[in-house]
Amino acid sequence: VEVVVTDTGIGIAPETLPHIFEPFFTTKEEGRGTGLGLSICHRLTRSHGGELDVESDIGRGARFRLRLPVEQDDMGAASDHA
Repeated sequence: VEVVVTDTGIGIAPETLPHIFEPFFTTKEEGRGTGLGLSICHRLTRSHGGELDVESDIGRGARFRLRLPVEQDDMGAASDHA
């Protein structure tokens, strides 16, 4: 399963991009935010066998892509668990 979220904001600076999934990393001013949101999302995604990545163009926005494997039963059919 793949979910893509895009925005049309200012984008993520190239020097910032490698750090966005690090715990406690933030570009917000002191006292605003903890820098944990993306690191938690990344860790949860990976713990479920998935991937979370980002692409960004300065002045054009960013695109986050979340991919999670589809659970299959013993016969190879997709599970209907919700």
